[in-house]
Order: sequence, then structure tokens, then C-alpha cells
Amino acid sequence: MDLAAQVRRAEAEVGGERVVLETGLLARQAHGAVTVTMGETVVLVTATMSETPRGGIDFFPLTCDFEERMYAAGKIPGGFFKREGRPGERAILTSRLIDRPIRPLFPKGFRNDVQVIATVLSTDQEHDPGIAAMNGASAALVISGIPFGGPVGAVRIGLINDELVVNPTMRQFEEESRLDLVVAGTEDAILMVEAGANEVPEERILDAIALAHEQIKRLVASQRELMATAGKPARQVTIVKPDQALVDAVREAALPLVREALSNPEKIAREDALRAVEAEVVEKLGERFAEQASQVGEAVTAVVKDEIRRRILDDGVRPDGRKPAEIRALACAVGLLPRTHGSGLFQRGQTQVLSIVTLGTGQDEQRLDDIGIQDVKRYMHHYVFPPFSVGEVRPLRGPGRREVGHGALAERALEPMTPPADQFPYTLRVVSEVLESNGSTSMASVCGSTLALMDAGVPLRAPVGGIAMGLITGPDGRYAVLTDIQGMEDEMGDMDFKVAGSRVGVTALQMDIKTGGLSRKVFAEALAQARAARMVVLDAMAQALPAPRTVLSTYAPRIVTIQINPDKIRDIIGPGGKIINKITADTGTKIDIEQDGRVMIASANEDAARRAAQMIEGIVREVQVGEAYRGKVTRLMNFGAFVEVLPGKEGLVHISELSYDHVNKVEDVVKVGDEIDVKVKEIDSMGRINLTHRGTQPPPEGWNPEYEERQPADISSRPRGMRPRGEAGRDGRPPRRRTGGGPRPARRPHP
Repeated sequence: MDLAAQVRRAEAEVGGERVVLETGLLARQAHGAVTVTMGETVVLVTATMSETPRGGIDFFPLTCDFEERMYAAGKIPGGFFKREGRPGERAILTSRLIDRPIRPLFPKGFRNDVQVIATVLSTDQEHDPGIAAMNGASAALVISGIPFGGPVGAVRIGLINDELVVNPTMRQFEEESRLDLVVAGTEDAILMVEAGANEVPEERILDAIALAHEQIKRLVASQRELMATAGKPARQVTIVKPDQALVDAVREAALPLVREALSNPEKIAREDALRAVEAEVVEKLGERFAEQASQVGEAVTAVVKDEIRRRILDDGVRPDGRKPAEIRALACAVGLLPRTHGSGLFQRGQTQVLSIVTLGTGQDEQRLDDIGIQDVKRYMHHYVFPPFSVGEVRPLRGPGRREVGHGALAERALEPMTPPADQFPYTLRVVSEVLESNGSTSMASVCGSTLALMDAGVPLRAPVGGIAMGLITGPDGRYAVLTDIQGMEDEMGDMDFKVAGSRVGVTALQMDIKTGGLSRKVFAEALAQARAARMVVLDAMAQALPAPRTVLSTYAPRIVTIQINPDKIRDIIGPGGKIINKITADTGTKIDIEQDGRVMIASANEDAARRAAQMIEGIVREVQVGEAYRGKVTRLMNFGAFVEVLPGKEGLVHISELSYDHVNKVEDVVKVGDEIDVKVKEIDSMGRINLTHRGTQPPPEGWNPEYEERQPADISSRPRGMRPRGEAGRDGRPPRRRTGGGPRPARRPHP
């Protein structure tokens, strides 16, 4: 079998590099399978559809999964089982990126299950496998015969040295780029935008999106080329469409009631009224449309949607009575929780988020076990959305994809404003608890977390605020950009556009379009309107806390940082960690040592951290000739005493250097454990330290150093045969040394 003959191929040049699409070699039983190659990054993407529609649902069951394989980066997974488990945060976020631009392009009323799986087979850690997966998902769908309104292309844009760069390397994004912008769209319009930025101006964002769209057109063209050579016939599917007679009857019965219900500006009362409308219409039309009873609720929802859109476009009035650019009432507070390190409450209308900050040490950093180049995270943001926030009852389980995505968006918004580790050596964890929800909880999390970080004393470079924008379009081309959308406007509208940033520029951005795309004109208007609203939000936050606190919470750990010579790190650690473990045990501290010699000492008590720092400085400190020390006597010998002058560093005080008076026995002057003052006389070529104790004291009156130097050494008290190390024998030669154990050999007889 000639495998190569079955392969169909198309490619595009994007950012000066080739993006290669291939099909026909791998996964041939999937309805669509495409291998995307960028450099040495290879991703296999498959698309498969169920044979029949799923019954009893009113949504499109699309599932997108991004599967990281550790072998792709030449790694073996960690943990006991040594195999991939649940998807990590990176995989979840990439799965969402795949889903968001393709979901709006499936037919309305399409109920067959569709599953898109992207498997990373190889990664060079330069070309982003996520971008390859997004393009591969569209390519797999367009050749599969599954009903899909693509193709869709996706690129990533960076801002390096003030130049926009298409698909930079992953290392460049981590270390050099001020902008990380992912854009997806068709050849005609933009469908999805996701960005993290370091205070990039709005106009620069627009330029980046325009550049991205130029590259997207090339990717779309390559997918069309592949579709022409490898596309399968369109698959026959059933599209669920409500009966027109039912739609007309529901509209006639529900419209007056819907208009009355929508006149209530309060969320809960309005929702109760709309549920009552639906129940009344179902009861009224149930017998007439008994076989289509399940579609009555959908038809009522369509009436509500049409009426909301009409009121906004014709009357300029939103469901809660606001004008299109009006923001809901704002409220902020800080320091609500006494034992936490920092807390901030942000409320916007009926959306309320409480954010809590915890300061940790380097040992609290998150270690990442994936195929990316980042191995640790110093700033973590977790978003929690409990059911009571919307008045519902639901089982409590782990975080879903939405919660992971919202937390990551808030993290991207705030991370550029956090201080570097050499200025603020703390690990930061922020938890945003959604207590009430009526739209824009992710942006409320950004605002509440800014307040909490400043309350914790984190020296943010600038406060960050966020706002969610919406869009309503009409069939006649009219549109309205909405500021600070609530839940109903998010659900019924055509766009969900979140923007976070400082007064200088944007730090995070996320946009999803439910229609065919967005023009630059509308996008620019939405950005400008979002900036104006952001200034209002930042003003309200400044009234609660204008600047970060200058003092940390009493309950936050204290971290003392010192810099040492990297060559001395092994001296601090000691054999088997003996020395560092002793320091932490004696002081009750936590110690982190970086490879560059930066040592961070954390403790609940700052005095303990300072004490540990002094101990470390003592270990790495070099003994200097002429310096005086307060040392402890560690052992006694006949010829002198050994004294520890610095941790792990001992010197010898010869018996003649203990006192100006004659000393018969060392123990007559000092004992083990005594602390005495000593001075360094000499450090010999072998690094041995010679000390003096008497040299730290003034000599007695009448003492003549010249006379003492002329006197022979007093050997009367020395045991027979004992000499200090290196002292010559009677013939002037150095002492002989016998090596080896066992008894002394017998003296040979004289001949």
C-alpha cells in the first residue's frame, strides 16, 4: 500500500512560515481528519458527527477537546501512574479557543452531536500547537461533510519592540512580547478575539486585529484548496425548525404579556414574570399544539429576544431601563475579612463578587506539568461560581470549563500589573467568589481582585478595571453597542466583549460573536465605549482605596531576601540538607534558594526571618585576617583550643595565644561551650585559620613581646612525645608520620 499516494495537501504562508494541512494518512475513519504542521509542531485534528440528532435538547451539542500528549515534548508524565490524566488548565483554555469561533457557524436547529478532538503529536515548543489545532478544527470540519459555515482561520499576534509580529515563537511571547492576541475569523469578518496585554493602547489592538485578518484570509484559502481535493459529500441531517403556525400563535398570545414583563427593571421579578408568561402561553396553546408542546417554550424565548432587540434599536431602552452606554450602580469595599491577607468587594447592579488574596512563599508556586515552556506560576487566579449566585440548586463539583476560563481571563488582566519577584517576593493567589450574578462576573472579578490585592499591600503598577460590552444588530443594518451588559442581554445579544485595563491601556480582552462576524468600525466603537466606561469604574474603585496599602496584613508571612554568591549555595544546604534543615528548624522559617543566589526567607515572625538571614550570611561570610569574632569553643587539644568563628568555620587558638600569662593546660583557661573573643592572626596556604584570644585584650603592664619571643617554648607540661602539628623535633627536622594501623613494628637489633 502506497501511503503517500493517499495524502492530500494544502499550505499557506503565514508570518513568513508555512502552515501545512494534510489529510488521507491518519485517522481515516473519522468523518474529517487533518494533520497541521507548523515547524516541528504537529497536531492531528478529527471531526465526527453522530448519525441521529439528540432529542429533548434546545442547544447544539458540540464538544471540543485539546489533548496534550507528553511524548510530543519528549517528556514522561509525572505522578504515580505516569500517564496523562485530566486535562490541565492550558488544555481546557485551548479547547475553549477551538470551540468559540466555530460554534456560531453551525446551522440553527442542528442537534446532532459533533465532536472535535485535537491531539498534539509533536511540539518544538516554538510554534503554538493551539493555533495549529484551531486551524485544523476548521479544516477537518470543512472536508467532513458535516454542515458547517466555515472555513475559519486563526493566528496569534505579538508586539515586540513596538512591532506587530505574526505567530512569534512561544519563547518570544513569554519573554519579549507586550501583546498576546489570538484572532479567529472568516475571510469576511472577525469571529473571536482573545488577548493578554501589558497596557497596550486600543488603537494598537485594532491594528493587530487588522494584521491578523490579512493572515486569516491566507489560511481560509488553503482550507478551501484542501476542501476542493479532499472534501466529502454533504451529510444529510435533520434541522429542527419550529412550525410557523406555532410561532405565529405564540407571538400573538405572548407579545402583550412579554412587553409587560419586560417593563420590570429588577432581574428576579422580571424573570418570574417571564416564567409566568411562558406557563400561561403553554396552557393556552397546549391542546392546539399538543405534538409540539416542547417547542412552545422556545417560541416564547424567541418572542422575548425579538422584543428586547426592538426596544433597544427603536427606543434606545434596555430591559432594566438603562440607555445603551449607561453603567449600573457601582459599590466597592475593602478589608471585609479580618484574618485574610486582603479582600475586596465589587458590586455592579445585581452582580457581586468578593475577591480574597493570599500571600505565599516560593514553595507555594504552582508547578506546571504540561508541554508548554512555562514550568511555574507565581500568580494564580481562581474563579468560583456557586449555584446560589443565580438562585439555583445544583450539585457542587469541581471547576468547569467556564470557571477555568473566567479565572484565566482575570489572571491575564492583572498579572502584568503585579510586581516582579525581586521587588515583591511573594506567591499570589486570588479567589473570586461570585455571590450574585446578573452578567459580567468575570469583569467584576477583575475589579474586586484589584481592590483585594491593594488591600493586601501588593504594590500593583496600576489599578485594573473591567467592563463587558454587548451588541444588538437589526436586519436593516442598524446596531447598538451596549455598555455593562446584564445576563439577559448577554444571552439575547449578538456579542460578548470583555475589556480590562488600566488608565493607560488594555491588559486583557475577550470577544465572541454569535453572528457572521464583526467589522472594524463596530469593533473600534465598542473599544472606545469600553474605555470610557473603564474610567468610570476606576474612579469608583479609587474612592474605596486609592493606592495599595504600605503595610502587609499582620497574618501575612514576612519574607526577607538576601543575595549570596551562587558558589556558596552548597554551603548553605550542607550534606544531605543538614545545614539548611537545622536553620529552618531552629528559626521556624521557610527558605527558598534560587540558582542566581537569591535567598528568600519566610516566617510569620519577621525577627525569626532576620535571624535566619544572619545565620546564612554567617555561613557564606569569608573569614578575614585581622577581624575579631565572638566564637564558641568546640574542642580542646593539648596544644590549643578550636573555636567556631562562623557557622561551619573553625580556627585554632594555640595554647600560647590563650593568655599573656603562662598556661600549663588549655582547660585552665577555656572549656568546651565557652564563648570567647578571638582575632584572626593568619590563614595559611591550606586554608587553616590561626586565632588569638589574648590578642583581643590589651597586654599587661610591663609585658615585653620581644622577651617572650626569645624564650624557648615551655615543654615541661607537655606529655612525652606530644608536639603541636608541624613542630620540629630535636634535630630540627619535621616529625615523622607513621601511616597504617596495627602494632608498632619491633625495633631491629643493632648489628
